[in-house]
Amino acid sequence: MTLRSQAKGLLMGVAGASLVVSGMALWLVRGAGGSPQANGAPSLLDILEEVRQPRPAPPQRPPRPAPPPPARVVWRSPLGRSCAAADPALEARLRALLAELPSRTQRLRIHPTNYGERLTRDAFGNPLDPTPRLVVLHETVYGLSSAVNTFLTPHPRDDDQVSYHMLIGGRGEIVEALDPSKRAFGAGNSTFQGQWAITNPKVGGSVNNFALHLSLETPIDGEHAEGAHSGYTAAQYDAMAVVLADWMRRFSIPAEAITTHRHVDLAGERADPRSFDWGELRDRLNALGVVC
Repeated sequence: MTLRSQAKGLLMGVAGASLVVSGMALWLVRGAGGSPQANGAPSLLDILEEVRQPRPAPPQRPPRPAPPPPARVVWRSPLGRSCAAADPALEARLRALLAELPSRTQRLRIHPTNYGERLTRDAFGNPLDPTPRLVVLHETVYGLSSAVNTFLTPHPRDDDQVSYHMLIGGRGEIVEALDPSKRAFGAGNSTFQGQWAITNPKVGGSVNNFALHLSLETPIDGEHAEGAHSGYTAAQYDAMAVVLADWMRRFSIPAEAITTHRHVDLAGERADPRSFDWGELRDRLNALGVVC
């Protein structure tokens, strides 16, 4: 083929491509109004609009209802509704302590394996209310420093994970181990007044997603598995009362929703807090005006 023939063929190819592009442009101009073509065929814009339309999502199955907790003995609060006149000296001491609560509270940053986020859906997709509405009382069994070291240590195994929101030392030390907005691993398989949340089917239901956990440092003579010890100090009851009063006001938690690890535990293995004096707590909460 001569150079002249090659050039002629190239010019014809370019001319043909120009005709195709011109034809497409004319189609777009004619179909820009979105109206059908003269022969009834849809315009290019009509076709593009159909392509852009989202396909309807397949119908979703409703979540499976969560199993209810087993029947349990109803909690009857030992706090009652004590409205007796408070001792003026006790009231003054506790109100001063309550005012100092923000500055007296020591705060930790425990290891992330020992706590979780409060969840808004259970393991079956049902909605959950994660707002704290229950307080569970515990004891450390060993000293305060032992509990702190446990919370700071990584625990990748579920069975080893544990935490409380607040620790109260024997001298009245107030240690916030976890912010109330987080889910502490204070009670495993547990329920309260017919309520639990199943966030992990392997563990079963638990109160952790809507509970706050407070633990008292156990006295030295209580570092054993027996049923009693010498009890807690007046400084511990003072500090516990102001922490509870603060929680009760912040989260609208009634006195009837303050309970023990012993009561919520479904396995029947927990006895804490042992040797607890409900009268000492009741007098202090009454002095702070949160019982009635």
